[in-house]
Amino acid sequence: MAYKDIREFIQLLDKKGELVKIKAEVDPILEIAEITDRISKSPGGGKALLFEKVKGSAFPVAINLFGSFERMSLALEVNKLDDIATRIEDLLNQAPPKNLLEKLALLPKLFEMSQYFPKKVSSAPCQEIIEKDNPDLSKFPIIKCWPGDGQITDRNTGQPVNEGRFITFPMVFTKDPETGRPNCGMYRIHVYDKITTGMHWHIHKDGARHYDKYAKLGKRMPAAIAVGADPAVIYASSAPLPEALDEMLFAGFLRKAPVEMVKCITSDIEVPAQSELVIEGYIDPGETRIEGPFGDHTGFYSPADPYPVFHVTCITHRKDMVYPTTIVGKPPMEDCYMGKATERIFLPLIKLDFPEIKDICLPMEGVFHNFAIISIKKSYPGHARKIISGLWGKGQMMFAKLLIVVDDDVDVQNLSYTAWRVLNNVDWKRDTVFADGPLDALDHAANWPRYGSKMGIDATRKTREEGMMREWPDEIFMSAEIKKLVDSRWKEYGL
Repeated sequence: MAYKDIREFIQLLDKKGELVKIKAEVDPILEIAEITDRISKSPGGGKALLFEKVKGSAFPVAINLFGSFERMSLALEVNKLDDIATRIEDLLNQAPPKNLLEKLALLPKLFEMSQYFPKKVSSAPCQEIIEKDNPDLSKFPIIKCWPGDGQITDRNTGQPVNEGRFITFPMVFTKDPETGRPNCGMYRIHVYDKITTGMHWHIHKDGARHYDKYAKLGKRMPAAIAVGADPAVIYASSAPLPEALDEMLFAGFLRKAPVEMVKCITSDIEVPAQSELVIEGYIDPGETRIEGPFGDHTGFYSPADPYPVFHVTCITHRKDMVYPTTIVGKPPMEDCYMGKATERIFLPLIKLDFPEIKDICLPMEGVFHNFAIISIKKSYPGHARKIISGLWGKGQMMFAKLLIVVDDDVDVQNLSYTAWRVLNNVDWKRDTVFADGPLDALDHAANWPRYGSKMGIDATRKTREEGMMREWPDEIFMSAEIKKLVDSRWKEYGL
Protein backbone atom coordinates (compact mmCIF):
# COMPACT_ATOMS: atom_id res chain seq x y z
CA MET A 1 0.00 0.00 0.00
CA ALA A 2 1.62 3.23 -1.18
CA TYR A 3 2.17 6.07 1.26
CA LYS A 4 -0.38 8.81 0.68
CA ASP A 5 2.07 11.53 1.66
CA ILE A 6 5.24 12.22 3.61
CA ARG A 7 3.40 12.39 6.93
CA GLU A 8 2.28 8.76 6.60
CA PHE A 9 5.94 7.82 6.20
CA ILE A 10 6.89 9.92 9.23
CA GLN A 11 4.18 8.20 11.26
CA LEU A 12 5.54 4.79 10.26
CA LEU A 13 9.07 5.81 11.25
CA ASP A 14 7.72 6.92 14.63
CA LYS A 15 5.93 3.60 15.09
CA LYS A 16 9.08 1.65 14.25
CA GLY A 17 11.27 3.65 16.62
CA GLU A 18 13.13 5.29 13.72
CA LEU A 19 12.09 8.86 14.58
CA VAL A 20 13.17 11.21 17.36
CA LYS A 21 10.84 14.12 18.15
CA ILE A 22 12.69 17.16 19.47
CA LYS A 23 10.52 19.48 21.54
CA ALA A 24 13.19 22.05 22.46
CA GLU A 25 13.14 25.21 20.36
CA VAL A 26 15.89 25.17 17.70
CA ASP A 27 17.20 27.75 15.29
CA PRO A 28 16.93 27.03 11.55
CA ILE A 29 20.14 29.02 11.10
CA LEU A 30 22.91 26.37 11.49
CA GLU A 31 21.61 24.74 14.71
CA ILE A 32 19.35 22.20 12.98
CA ALA A 33 22.17 21.40 10.56
CA GLU A 34 24.73 20.79 13.31
CA ILE A 35 22.38 18.50 15.21
CA THR A 36 21.54 16.56 12.04
CA ASP A 37 25.16 16.27 10.93
CA ARG A 38 26.11 14.66 14.23
CA ILE A 39 23.17 12.25 14.04
CA SER A 40 23.74 11.29 10.39
CA LYS A 41 27.36 10.39 11.12
CA SER A 42 26.43 8.09 14.00
CA PRO A 43 26.47 4.30 13.34
CA GLY A 44 23.93 3.23 10.74
CA GLY A 45 22.96 6.79 9.84
CA GLY A 46 21.22 7.64 13.10
CA LYS A 47 17.51 8.34 13.48
CA ALA A 48 15.15 10.54 11.51
CA LEU A 49 14.45 13.82 13.31
CA LEU A 50 11.31 15.91 13.74
CA PHE A 51 11.94 19.39 15.17
CA GLU A 52 8.56 20.37 16.55
CA LYS A 53 9.41 23.94 17.58
CA VAL A 54 11.49 25.98 15.14
CA LYS A 55 12.44 29.56 15.92
CA GLY A 56 10.64 32.08 13.74
CA SER A 57 8.17 29.64 12.19
CA ALA A 58 4.94 27.87 13.07
CA PHE A 59 5.85 24.75 11.12
CA PRO A 60 7.89 21.69 12.19
CA VAL A 61 10.97 20.47 10.31
CA ALA A 62 11.55 16.81 9.34
CA ILE A 63 15.09 15.79 8.38
CA ASN A 64 17.26 12.69 7.87
CA LEU A 65 14.12 10.78 6.87
CA PHE A 66 16.04 8.66 4.31
CA GLY A 67 19.32 8.55 6.23
CA SER A 68 19.82 4.78 6.59
CA PHE A 69 19.54 1.69 4.41
CA GLU A 70 16.55 0.53 6.44
CA ARG A 71 14.68 3.82 6.08
CA MET A 72 15.51 4.04 2.38
CA SER A 73 13.97 0.59 1.90
CA LEU A 74 10.97 1.59 4.02
CA ALA A 75 10.59 4.74 1.94
CA LEU A 76 10.31 2.69 -1.26
CA GLU A 77 8.32 -0.09 0.46
CA VAL A 78 10.70 -2.96 -0.24
CA ASN A 79 12.62 -5.43 1.90
CA LYS A 80 15.81 -4.49 0.08
CA LEU A 81 16.57 -2.01 -2.68
CA ASP A 82 17.53 -4.77 -5.11
CA ASP A 83 13.85 -5.81 -5.13
CA ILE A 84 13.10 -2.76 -7.29
CA ALA A 85 15.90 -3.73 -9.67
CA THR A 86 14.30 -7.18 -9.97
CA ARG A 87 10.98 -5.58 -10.99
CA ILE A 88 12.76 -3.52 -13.62
CA GLU A 89 14.60 -6.60 -14.92
CA ASP A 90 11.26 -8.43 -15.24
CA LEU A 91 9.96 -5.61 -17.42
CA LEU A 92 13.08 -5.44 -19.55
CA ASN A 93 13.14 -9.20 -20.07
CA GLN A 94 9.65 -9.35 -21.59
CA ALA A 95 10.05 -11.05 -24.97
CA PRO A 96 7.78 -9.91 -27.83
CA PRO A 97 4.68 -12.15 -27.95
CA LYS A 98 4.76 -14.74 -30.77
CA ASN A 99 1.13 -15.82 -30.76
CA LEU A 100 -2.30 -14.96 -29.38
CA LEU A 101 -1.81 -16.83 -26.12
CA GLU A 102 1.43 -14.99 -25.39
CA LYS A 103 -0.28 -11.68 -26.21
CA LEU A 104 -3.07 -12.48 -23.77
CA ALA A 105 -0.54 -13.47 -21.12
CA LEU A 106 1.09 -10.04 -21.49
CA LEU A 107 -2.14 -8.10 -20.90
CA PRO A 108 -1.98 -8.16 -17.07
CA LYS A 109 1.53 -6.69 -17.16
CA LEU A 110 0.44 -3.96 -19.60
CA PHE A 111 -2.60 -3.20 -17.47
CA GLU A 112 -0.39 -2.95 -14.38
CA MET A 113 1.91 -0.44 -16.10
CA SER A 114 -1.07 1.64 -17.24
CA GLN A 115 -2.00 2.16 -13.59
CA TYR A 116 1.24 4.03 -12.89
CA PHE A 117 0.59 7.08 -15.08
CA PRO A 118 0.05 10.32 -13.14
CA LYS A 119 -3.56 11.09 -12.27
CA LYS A 120 -4.85 14.66 -12.49
CA VAL A 121 -7.12 15.90 -9.69
CA SER A 122 -9.04 19.17 -9.33
CA SER A 123 -8.42 19.82 -5.63
CA ALA A 124 -5.50 19.00 -3.39
CA PRO A 125 -4.22 19.18 0.20
CA CYS A 126 -1.25 21.24 -1.00
CA GLN A 127 -3.71 24.03 -1.88
CA GLU A 128 -5.56 24.25 1.43
CA ILE A 129 -3.92 27.64 1.98
CA ILE A 130 -3.44 29.92 -1.03
CA GLU A 131 -1.28 33.05 -0.74
CA LYS A 132 -1.42 34.88 -4.05
CA ASP A 133 -1.56 38.55 -3.06
CA ASN A 134 1.36 38.68 -0.62
CA PRO A 135 3.39 35.47 -0.84
CA ASP A 136 6.11 35.33 1.80
CA LEU A 137 8.87 32.73 1.98
CA SER A 138 10.18 34.09 5.28
CA LYS A 139 7.48 32.42 7.36
CA PHE A 140 8.72 28.94 6.51
CA PRO A 141 11.50 27.18 8.50
CA ILE A 142 13.99 27.19 5.63
CA ILE A 143 17.39 26.25 7.03
CA LYS A 144 20.91 27.51 6.65
CA CYS A 145 23.24 24.50 6.57
CA TRP A 146 26.83 25.77 6.79
CA PRO A 147 28.44 29.05 7.95
CA GLY A 148 29.61 30.06 4.47
CA ASP A 149 26.29 29.41 2.72
CA GLY A 150 25.06 32.38 0.73
CA GLN A 151 27.66 34.74 2.14
CA ILE A 152 27.32 37.33 -0.57
CA THR A 153 28.26 40.77 0.71
CA ASP A 154 27.12 44.21 -0.36
CA ARG A 155 30.00 46.00 -2.11
CA ASN A 156 29.20 49.28 -0.39
CA THR A 157 28.46 48.16 3.19
CA GLY A 158 30.38 44.88 3.34
CA GLN A 159 27.35 43.32 5.06
CA PRO A 160 25.76 39.98 4.05
CA VAL A 161 23.01 40.41 1.48
CA ASN A 162 20.90 37.60 2.92
CA GLU A 163 20.93 34.89 5.58
CA GLY A 164 22.09 32.12 3.27
CA ARG A 165 18.99 29.93 3.59
CA PHE A 166 18.43 27.20 1.00
CA ILE A 167 15.52 24.93 0.18
CA THR A 168 17.51 21.71 0.01
CA PHE A 169 14.80 19.09 -0.71
CA PRO A 170 12.87 20.76 -3.55
CA MET A 171 11.07 19.12 -6.43
CA VAL A 172 11.36 21.62 -9.29
CA PHE A 173 8.70 21.19 -11.99
CA THR A 174 9.16 22.63 -15.48
CA LYS A 175 7.77 21.91 -18.93
CA ASP A 176 9.43 21.74 -22.35
CA PRO A 177 7.96 24.66 -24.36
CA GLU A 178 8.17 22.70 -27.63
CA THR A 179 6.90 19.24 -26.66
CA GLY A 180 4.97 20.03 -23.48
CA ARG A 181 6.83 17.19 -21.79
CA PRO A 182 7.08 17.77 -18.00
CA ASN A 183 10.23 17.36 -15.96
CA CYS A 184 10.99 17.24 -12.27
CA GLY A 185 14.48 17.73 -10.85
CA MET A 186 16.02 18.32 -7.45
CA TYR A 187 17.97 21.59 -7.67
CA ARG A 188 18.82 23.56 -4.55
CA ILE A 189 16.98 26.85 -4.10
CA HIS A 190 18.83 29.88 -2.67
CA VAL A 191 16.29 32.13 -0.93
CA TYR A 192 17.14 35.78 -1.59
CA ASP A 193 14.10 37.41 0.01
CA LYS A 194 10.35 36.89 0.52
CA ILE A 195 9.55 36.49 -3.18
CA THR A 196 12.83 35.81 -4.99
CA THR A 197 15.20 32.83 -5.15
CA GLY A 198 18.02 31.45 -7.23
CA MET A 199 17.48 28.42 -9.46
CA HIS A 200 20.61 26.28 -9.30
CA TRP A 201 20.33 23.91 -12.24
CA HIS A 202 23.51 22.80 -13.99
CA ILE A 203 23.84 23.05 -17.77
CA HIS A 204 23.60 19.24 -18.04
CA LYS A 205 20.14 19.11 -16.40
CA ASP A 206 16.74 18.95 -18.11
CA GLY A 207 15.50 22.07 -16.31
CA ALA A 208 18.41 24.04 -17.77
CA ARG A 209 17.59 22.72 -21.25
CA HIS A 210 13.98 23.87 -20.84
CA TYR A 211 15.23 27.28 -19.71
CA ASP A 212 17.48 27.60 -22.77
CA LYS A 213 14.52 26.86 -25.04
CA TYR A 214 12.40 29.53 -23.37
CA ALA A 215 15.29 31.98 -23.64
CA LYS A 216 15.64 31.34 -27.38
CA LEU A 217 11.89 31.88 -27.77
CA GLY A 218 12.14 35.07 -25.70
CA LYS A 219 9.41 33.82 -23.40
CA ARG A 220 9.00 33.87 -19.63
CA MET A 221 9.39 30.38 -18.17
CA PRO A 222 6.84 29.09 -15.65
CA ALA A 223 8.09 26.77 -12.90
CA ALA A 224 6.96 25.41 -9.56
CA ILE A 225 8.84 24.20 -6.50
CA ALA A 226 7.12 21.49 -4.46
CA VAL A 227 8.38 20.46 -1.02
CA GLY A 228 7.29 17.28 0.70
CA ALA A 229 5.38 14.50 -1.06
CA ASP A 230 5.32 10.76 -0.57
CA PRO A 231 8.84 9.23 -0.41
CA ALA A 232 8.74 7.68 -3.88
CA VAL A 233 8.00 11.07 -5.46
CA ILE A 234 10.84 12.73 -3.54
CA TYR A 235 13.29 10.00 -4.55
CA ALA A 236 12.14 10.01 -8.21
CA SER A 237 12.87 13.75 -8.36
CA SER A 238 16.53 12.99 -7.66
CA ALA A 239 16.82 9.97 -9.96
CA PRO A 240 19.02 10.17 -13.12
CA LEU A 241 16.24 9.35 -15.57
CA PRO A 242 16.37 9.78 -19.36
CA GLU A 243 14.73 13.02 -20.49
CA ALA A 244 11.89 11.14 -22.20
CA LEU A 245 10.81 9.38 -18.98
CA ASP A 246 8.47 11.33 -16.71
CA GLU A 247 9.70 11.30 -13.10
CA MET A 248 6.11 11.07 -11.86
CA LEU A 249 5.52 7.97 -13.98
CA PHE A 250 8.65 6.46 -12.46
CA ALA A 251 7.38 7.40 -9.00
CA GLY A 252 4.12 5.65 -9.83
CA PHE A 253 6.08 2.54 -10.78
CA LEU A 254 8.00 2.68 -7.49
CA ARG A 255 4.92 3.14 -5.31
CA LYS A 256 2.73 0.84 -7.47
CA ALA A 257 0.06 3.52 -7.63
CA PRO A 258 -0.38 6.71 -9.67
CA VAL A 259 0.85 10.05 -8.36
CA GLU A 260 -2.00 12.53 -8.00
CA MET A 261 -1.15 15.81 -9.73
CA VAL A 262 -2.91 19.17 -9.49
CA LYS A 263 -2.62 22.26 -11.69
CA CYS A 264 -0.90 25.26 -10.12
CA ILE A 265 -2.94 28.36 -9.31
CA THR A 266 -0.95 30.75 -11.54
CA SER A 267 0.33 28.49 -14.33
CA ASP A 268 -0.39 25.23 -16.12
CA ILE A 269 2.49 23.46 -14.35
CA GLU A 270 1.24 20.39 -12.46
CA VAL A 271 2.62 19.39 -9.03
CA PRO A 272 2.01 16.45 -6.65
CA ALA A 273 -1.33 17.03 -4.95
CA GLN A 274 -0.10 15.59 -1.65
CA SER A 275 2.81 18.01 -1.33
CA GLU A 276 3.26 19.99 1.87
CA LEU A 277 4.28 23.25 0.19
CA VAL A 278 4.22 24.57 -3.37
CA ILE A 279 5.98 27.72 -4.55
CA GLU A 280 4.76 28.92 -7.94
CA GLY A 281 6.57 31.41 -10.11
CA TYR A 282 8.47 32.27 -13.25
CA ILE A 283 11.95 32.90 -14.63
CA ASP A 284 12.66 35.71 -17.07
CA PRO A 285 15.07 34.79 -19.86
CA GLY A 286 18.49 36.30 -19.39
CA GLU A 287 17.95 37.46 -15.80
CA THR A 288 20.63 36.05 -13.49
CA ARG A 289 21.90 36.74 -10.01
CA ILE A 290 24.76 35.43 -7.91
CA GLU A 291 23.70 32.14 -6.26
CA GLY A 292 25.72 30.46 -3.52
CA PRO A 293 28.21 29.67 -2.19
CA PHE A 294 26.77 26.48 -0.73
CA GLY A 295 28.26 23.70 1.40
CA ASP A 296 27.69 20.84 -1.04
CA HIS A 297 27.60 17.05 -0.99
CA THR A 298 31.23 17.01 -2.10
CA GLY A 299 32.15 18.23 1.38
CA PHE A 300 33.36 21.54 -0.04
CA TYR A 301 31.64 24.84 -0.79
CA SER A 302 30.48 25.15 -4.36
CA PRO A 303 31.27 28.67 -5.57
CA ALA A 304 28.98 31.62 -5.97
CA ASP A 305 28.03 31.91 -9.65
CA PRO A 306 25.29 33.59 -11.69
CA TYR A 307 22.14 31.49 -12.06
CA PRO A 308 18.57 32.22 -13.23
CA VAL A 309 16.28 34.14 -10.86
CA PHE A 310 12.96 32.60 -9.80
CA HIS A 311 10.16 35.05 -8.96
CA VAL A 312 7.39 33.84 -6.63
CA THR A 313 3.82 34.54 -7.78
CA CYS A 314 1.90 32.30 -5.39
CA ILE A 315 2.50 30.03 -2.40
CA THR A 316 0.15 27.21 -1.44
CA HIS A 317 0.49 24.78 1.46
CA ARG A 318 -1.31 22.52 3.88
CA LYS A 319 -2.84 24.05 6.99
CA ASP A 320 -0.72 21.86 9.26
CA MET A 321 2.33 21.77 7.00
CA VAL A 322 5.44 19.71 7.80
CA TYR A 323 8.62 21.02 6.19
CA PRO A 324 10.95 18.21 4.99
CA THR A 325 14.54 19.23 4.37
CA THR A 326 18.05 17.78 4.30
CA ILE A 327 21.66 18.83 4.64
CA VAL A 328 24.59 17.68 2.56
CA GLY A 329 28.31 17.73 3.26
CA LYS A 330 31.10 15.27 4.03
CA PRO A 331 29.79 11.70 3.77
CA PRO A 332 28.09 9.79 5.19
CA MET A 333 24.92 11.86 5.14
CA GLU A 334 21.29 11.36 4.17
CA ASP A 335 21.88 11.87 0.45
CA CYS A 336 24.44 9.02 0.44
CA TYR A 337 21.66 6.50 1.08
CA MET A 338 19.60 7.97 -1.73
CA GLY A 339 22.68 7.60 -3.95
CA LYS A 340 23.06 3.95 -2.97
CA ALA A 341 19.39 3.42 -3.84
CA THR A 342 20.13 4.79 -7.31
CA GLU A 343 23.08 2.40 -7.60
CA ARG A 344 20.84 -0.62 -6.94
CA ILE A 345 17.73 0.51 -8.83
CA PHE A 346 19.43 1.54 -12.07
CA LEU A 347 21.79 -1.43 -12.40
CA PRO A 348 19.38 -3.28 -14.75
CA LEU A 349 19.27 -0.29 -17.11
CA ILE A 350 23.07 -0.25 -17.27
CA LYS A 351 23.08 -4.01 -17.89
CA LEU A 352 20.72 -3.44 -20.81
CA ASP A 353 23.61 -1.82 -22.70
CA PHE A 354 26.37 -3.82 -20.98
CA PRO A 355 25.04 -7.31 -20.17
CA GLU A 356 28.55 -8.44 -19.16
CA ILE A 357 28.35 -6.22 -16.06
CA LYS A 358 27.60 -8.18 -12.90
CA ASP A 359 27.50 -5.40 -10.32
CA ILE A 360 28.37 -1.76 -9.68
CA CYS A 361 29.37 0.00 -6.48
CA LEU A 362 29.24 3.76 -6.04
CA PRO A 363 31.15 4.27 -2.77
CA MET A 364 29.79 7.03 -0.54
CA GLU A 365 33.22 8.64 -0.51
CA GLY A 366 32.92 9.15 -4.26
CA VAL A 367 29.88 11.41 -3.71
CA PHE A 368 27.87 9.65 -6.46
CA HIS A 369 29.56 11.08 -9.54
CA ASN A 370 33.28 10.72 -8.83
CA PHE A 371 33.96 7.00 -8.49
CA ALA A 372 32.48 3.68 -9.60
CA ILE A 373 33.69 0.09 -9.26
CA ILE A 374 32.35 -2.35 -11.85
CA SER A 375 32.59 -6.14 -11.94
CA ILE A 376 32.30 -7.86 -15.33
CA LYS A 377 32.30 -11.31 -16.90
CA LYS A 378 35.44 -10.79 -18.95
CA SER A 379 35.34 -12.52 -22.34
CA TYR A 380 38.14 -11.05 -24.46
CA PRO A 381 41.28 -8.89 -24.33
CA GLY A 382 40.50 -5.23 -23.76
CA HIS A 383 37.04 -6.00 -22.42
CA ALA A 384 37.53 -3.81 -19.33
CA ARG A 385 38.62 -0.87 -21.49
CA LYS A 386 35.52 -1.28 -23.60
CA ILE A 387 33.39 -1.00 -20.45
CA ILE A 388 35.30 2.08 -19.27
CA SER A 389 34.80 3.84 -22.60
CA GLY A 390 31.17 2.78 -22.83
CA LEU A 391 30.24 4.02 -19.36
CA TRP A 392 31.89 7.39 -19.97
CA GLY A 393 29.47 7.75 -22.87
CA LYS A 394 26.34 6.83 -20.93
CA GLY A 395 24.17 9.40 -19.16
CA GLN A 396 25.49 10.75 -15.89
CA MET A 397 28.24 8.13 -15.82
CA MET A 398 30.07 10.62 -18.04
CA PHE A 399 30.91 12.54 -14.85
CA ALA A 400 32.81 9.65 -13.24
CA LYS A 401 36.38 10.74 -12.53
CA LEU A 402 37.50 7.19 -11.70
CA LEU A 403 36.20 3.87 -13.04
CA ILE A 404 37.72 0.62 -11.80
CA VAL A 405 36.81 -2.65 -13.54
CA VAL A 406 37.32 -6.01 -11.80
CA ASP A 407 36.45 -9.62 -12.57
CA ASP A 408 33.02 -11.02 -11.78
CA ASP A 409 34.27 -13.06 -8.81
CA VAL A 410 34.96 -9.83 -6.90
CA ASP A 411 32.23 -8.61 -4.56
CA VAL A 412 32.46 -4.89 -5.28
CA GLN A 413 30.30 -4.10 -2.25
CA ASN A 414 33.15 -5.42 -0.08
CA LEU A 415 35.48 -2.45 -0.41
CA SER A 416 38.28 -3.97 1.64
CA TYR A 417 38.48 -7.14 -0.48
CA THR A 418 38.05 -5.13 -3.68
CA ALA A 419 40.91 -2.79 -2.76
CA TRP A 420 43.14 -5.82 -2.09
CA ARG A 421 42.30 -7.32 -5.48
CA VAL A 422 42.81 -4.03 -7.32
CA LEU A 423 46.11 -3.16 -5.69
CA ASN A 424 47.47 -6.64 -6.42
CA ASN A 425 46.17 -6.92 -9.97
CA VAL A 426 47.27 -3.62 -11.47
CA ASP A 427 50.37 -2.59 -13.37
CA TRP A 428 49.79 1.16 -13.48
CA LYS A 429 51.51 1.81 -16.80
CA ARG A 430 49.74 -1.03 -18.58
CA ASP A 431 46.32 -0.87 -16.96
CA THR A 432 45.38 2.81 -16.66
CA VAL A 433 43.41 4.84 -19.17
CA PHE A 434 43.17 8.63 -19.16
CA ALA A 435 40.61 10.70 -21.02
CA ASP A 436 39.44 14.30 -21.08
CA GLY A 437 35.74 15.02 -21.02
CA PRO A 438 32.76 16.53 -19.21
CA LEU A 439 32.77 16.68 -15.41
CA ASP A 440 30.09 17.51 -12.89
CA ALA A 441 29.66 21.24 -12.31
CA LEU A 442 30.51 20.72 -8.64
CA ASP A 443 33.96 19.31 -9.40
CA HIS A 444 36.46 21.85 -8.08
CA ALA A 445 39.71 19.99 -8.85
CA ALA A 446 39.76 20.37 -12.63
CA ASN A 447 41.53 23.30 -14.30
CA TRP A 448 38.33 24.33 -16.07
CA PRO A 449 34.71 24.25 -14.87
CA ARG A 450 32.79 21.17 -16.04
CA TYR A 451 35.70 19.79 -18.09
CA GLY A 452 38.79 17.83 -17.16
CA SER A 453 40.66 14.56 -16.89
CA LYS A 454 39.32 11.22 -15.71
CA MET A 455 40.94 7.83 -15.21
CA GLY A 456 39.95 4.23 -15.83
CA ILE A 457 41.71 1.24 -14.25
CA ASP A 458 41.58 -2.28 -15.64
CA ALA A 459 42.03 -4.47 -12.55
CA THR A 460 40.91 -7.71 -14.21
CA ARG A 461 43.12 -10.77 -14.68
CA LYS A 462 45.39 -10.10 -17.66
CA THR A 463 45.93 -12.23 -20.73
CA ARG A 464 48.98 -12.48 -23.00
CA GLU A 465 47.18 -10.38 -25.61
CA GLU A 466 46.99 -7.60 -23.01
CA GLY A 467 50.76 -7.70 -22.46
CA MET A 468 50.96 -10.19 -19.57
CA MET A 469 54.04 -12.27 -20.39
CA ARG A 470 53.78 -14.53 -17.30
CA GLU A 471 51.11 -16.91 -16.06
CA TRP A 472 48.51 -15.22 -13.87
CA PRO A 473 48.71 -16.77 -10.37
CA ASP A 474 45.87 -18.55 -8.62
CA GLU A 475 44.28 -16.90 -5.60
CA ILE A 476 44.81 -18.65 -2.26
CA PHE A 477 41.86 -20.67 -0.96
CA MET A 478 41.63 -23.38 1.70
CA SER A 479 40.42 -26.77 0.49
CA ALA A 480 36.72 -27.48 0.95
CA GLU A 481 37.50 -30.71 2.86
CA ILE A 482 39.57 -28.93 5.52
CA LYS A 483 37.00 -26.14 5.86
CA LYS A 484 34.30 -28.74 6.43
CA LEU A 485 36.47 -30.58 8.98
CA VAL A 486 37.21 -27.42 10.94
CA ASP A 487 33.54 -26.44 10.86
CA SER A 488 32.60 -29.78 12.39
CA ARG A 489 35.21 -29.56 15.16
CA TRP A 490 34.97 -25.84 15.93
CA LYS A 491 33.54 -26.28 19.41
CA GLU A 492 36.35 -28.68 20.33
CA TYR A 493 38.91 -25.91 19.80
CA GLY A 494 37.43 -23.81 22.54
CA LEU A 495 37.76 -20.66 20.41
